[in-house]
Amino acid sequence: MFLFAAGDTLAKLLTSSFHPIQIIWFRQSGLLLGVLIILLMHGFSVLQTKRPALQISRGVLAVGSSILFVFAVRYAPLADAVAASFVAPFFVTILGALLLKEKVGIRRWSAVVVGFLGALIITRPGMGVIHPAVLLVVGAAALFAMRQVIGRLLADTDKTTTTVAYTAISASLIISIGLPFVWQTPATTTQWLYLLGMAAVAGLGEVLLIKALEVSEASIVAPIHYTIIIWASIYGFFVFSELPDQWTLLGTTIIVSAGLYTLKRTKTKEVSQQAAHSSKV
Repeated sequence: MFLFAAGDTLAKLLTSSFHPIQIIWFRQSGLLLGVLIILLMHGFSVLQTKRPALQISRGVLAVGSSILFVFAVRYAPLADAVAASFVAPFFVTILGALLLKEKVGIRRWSAVVVGFLGALIITRPGMGVIHPAVLLVVGAAALFAMRQVIGRLLADTDKTTTTVAYTAISASLIISIGLPFVWQTPATTTQWLYLLGMAAVAGLGEVLLIKALEVSEASIVAPIHYTIIIWASIYGFFVFSELPDQWTLLGTTIIVSAGLYTLKRTKTKEVSQQAAHSSKV
């Protein structure tokens, strides 16, 4: 998460000089490199999938969410944008209930409502306090949630490493289609360093995330995502002289608390289902 926040910081720095598509292309190149390292370590058997269409669709959604996020951080404070992105788990709950017919109890629905109240505190729509671009992050979070729901469908047939690999490869190919129309050759060494540095931290972050998912359960790794607000706030302060205000911190606290509760309820439900299945066996 420290590395991903560094990548977001570099992306924000680059938005003053380059089109978001070019920025995302460099970042996806780093993610792709990280996946290629995994392939070299584990072999190309990682790419064996029974549902290629769903795998590619995750890449399409990854491109869409990335474009919205980079457009947002071009105008909005980094910490505010990252905080708004925390609504993604609640979209996952809603889409899981609607599309996957997952049973969601009153407690998890309550957590969703509380989480969105936290998002309203952060964005404060209509008050002119937060840049409207933050709302793009909410859209990015919705697309990210769709990726997660597809990931749940794929979990029945494919490994996590397979899904991550296909997302990185397909997203890189898709974003490359628009690159020739917006390409601008970096004019300074600093710009090259920022672009390549962003690709490097994105790739290394992806390798670490994949490794974390290999050695631990997703439900344990998922809450660590929330630590990105710490790094985003630190980067925002030292690089852009930005600090989240008290309302953003309050909204973030509410969202994180509701999100952790949702993850806990999901984990408890999974354990109960496994226990019931074991007793039947």
